[in-house]
Amino acid sequence: MLEIRGVSAGYGRLEALKSVDLTVAKGEVVFVVGPNGAGKSTLLKTVSGLMAPSAGTIAFNGETIAGEPPERLCCRGLALVPEGRSIFRTLTVEENLSVAAMIRSDRDAAAADRERVLDLFPILRSRYHGVAGHLSGGEQQQLAIARAILQRPLMMMIDEPSLGLAPLVIDQVYESLRQLNADGLTLLVVEQSTARILDLASRIYVLRNGHVALEGAACDLADGHALEEAYFGYGAGRAAQA
Repeated sequence: MLEIRGVSAGYGRLEALKSVDLTVAKGEVVFVVGPNGAGKSTLLKTVSGLMAPSAGTIAFNGETIAGEPPERLCCRGLALVPEGRSIFRTLTVEENLSVAAMIRSDRDAAAADRERVLDLFPILRSRYHGVAGHLSGGEQQQLAIARAILQRPLMMMIDEPSLGLAPLVIDQVYESLRQLNADGLTLLVVEQSTARILDLASRIYVLRNGHVALEGAACDLADGHALEEAYFGYGAGRAAQA
């Protein structure tokens, strides 16, 4: 579904991604993990059209998308939940969801999808007419994911879904991601922590200093040793060959 080949990107002279290769097949949950400054958020920004790559190719569903604007990629079925949620804090939950559905012309289906996300995130139904800025961090994250669902994407990219959340709330967010994937949604998730990813991931990439230090199936990385080596950089050469 998504194929990234030799992609480099950065900010002026700072190259944040350095010839990165990454693939996501339909139905997978692929995690990209790594320390701060590894290039994880830059990767999602580049795929979603917020940044243009300086080298390499990006294809989605067999069509080249590198350099296309975010609104066009959204219509193609590629949704991004950015770091920090980026909800409309002064609007109500209802209004946030309405904005997300504006790109759709199938009103009946959009209404059905709205009911679906309110069933998936019951707290949003109870806060439906409340101002989004008054929601807790976890509730705002659920609203951000709900907005992306209403775009009816083929693939959703999520940047740091657990950032700043309490452990119990993280469990709730991850359970919602599990349900979405069970319903057929393909996921590409960026996380800094590796604590919860093995139970949900199909495959995992570790980024360090803009490079892929390790890639493998979650079942092959279950003991955590190779992940730890690649993440922290010791034994990096051995981990990169794993």
